[in-house]
Amino acid sequence: MPTIRQPKKGTWQFWHRARARRPHARIRTYRDSADTKPLGFAGYKAGMGHAIVMDNRPNSPNFKTKISIPFTIIECPPLRVAGIALYSKDGYGLHKAGQINAEKLDKELGRKVTLPKKKGDPLLNHPTTITNIADVKLIVHTQPKLINLKKTPELFELGIGGKTPSDKLAAAQRFLGKDITIKDVFAEGHQIDVHAITKGHGIQGPVKRFGVSLRSHKSEKTKRGPGNVGPWAGNRSWTVSHAGQMGYHQRFQHNSLVLRIGEKGADITPAGGLAHYGVVSQNYLLVKGSVGCPTKRLIKLTPSIRPNKHWPKDAPTIEQVVI
Repeated sequence: MPTIRQPKKGTWQFWHRARARRPHARIRTYRDSADTKPLGFAGYKAGMGHAIVMDNRPNSPNFKTKISIPFTIIECPPLRVAGIALYSKDGYGLHKAGQINAEKLDKELGRKVTLPKKKGDPLLNHPTTITNIADVKLIVHTQPKLINLKKTPELFELGIGGKTPSDKLAAAQRFLGKDITIKDVFAEGHQIDVHAITKGHGIQGPVKRFGVSLRSHKSEKTKRGPGNVGPWAGNRSWTVSHAGQMGYHQRFQHNSLVLRIGEKGADITPAGGLAHYGVVSQNYLLVKGSVGCPTKRLIKLTPSIRPNKHWPKDAPTIEQVVI
C-alpha cells in the first residue's frame, strides 16, 4: 500500500483566528484614482453557477476555445449616500474632523443608528474646517428592503476618487442624498478585490480546524490532538495546532474578474429561485470564481489594488449560463 500523506489544511498566515467584529468586512485601503467616482460597491451573495465562455486569454492553451468556468452571483441593489465624512491629518494619522449629513435620510436607517434631528451640517460654511481636510469618504448604507431580504441596512464608509481633497469633496456633494448603482463604479472586464466574512463554524478541534492526522488507538490521553506541542521552555501556543475559532474571519481576495453586469435578475434566476436565497430582482454581478462567504451575506467590492497586467481588458464572451 502506498503511503498516504495529508499535509495540514490550515496556514499560519492568518493570525490570530478571532471572530470578525461585524458581519461585513472592513476596507483598509483603496487604489488611488483621479476619477471622481466611488471606489467600491457592495452586494449580497445569491449563489453560484457556471458558464460556457470563449477563452480570450492570448497566453492560454485554450485560447479561442470554449471552456467552463464557475461564477458567483452577487445581487447589487443601489447604495444610498447618507453623508460625507471629513478627515484631518496630523502626526498620528487621520482623524475624523466632521460629518455632513443628507437633508433627507431613509427611515429604515433609524434601525441601525440614531438619526440626527438637525438637517444638513454647517461645516461647509466654515472655511477653516474645509482647508484642513486631508481626506473625504462617503457614508453609504445598503437598501435590502428593495430585495425583500431584511429591514435593517448596513452602514459603512466608502472611498471616493479625486486628485485633491477639494475634488473629492466636490464629487461627494454631487452624490449626497442620491443612489449609487453598480454601473457607476464597475464595468464588465474589470478586475476587482473582494472583501467578505467567511462562513462561521464555531469552536472546532485541531483535526477539523487544521487537518492533523488521527493518532493511534494506543496513544496517550487523546487521539484527536497534536502529538508534540514543542519544548518546555518558550512560547509554544501558536505554532501547534489547537482547538479554537474556525470561520467567520475577514478575508481579502485579489483580482476577481467581472464577467457580466445585468439589470434584470430574471435572466439569472432559475425556476423556483436560487437555493437558500430566492429570486434575484435587482441589478446583479457575475464574478468569476467563488467568494468565501455564505449566501445573503454582504460582500464589499473595490477596484483591484494590484491588477494583473497580462489579463485582457475585455470580459470573455459568455455562450451559455447554467445555474
